[in-house]
Amino acid sequence: MTLVLKILGTGCPKCKSMTSLVEEVVKENNIDASIEKVEDIMEIMKFNIMITPALVVDDVITIKGRVPSKNEILELLQTTA
Repeated sequence: MTLVLKILGTGCPKCKSMTSLVEEVVKENNIDASIEKVEDIMEIMKFNIMITPALVVDDVITIKGRVPSKNEILELLQTTA
């Protein structure tokens, strides 16, 4: 089953860093996932997020307000899949 990953952020350095890390983890581990970058503030507000970046996996907010490590992302995606 394909995971739907959304990275919420307006394009700040932390948001770009999280996007890169998520893309690397998905590619390196052959995880079946679609990655969507959400930069529109109105769309971000629908998730009731006040601090970015945030990672949403299948419409569940999993990480917010910080950039996780690659290992943390991998563990999160493996337990969610």
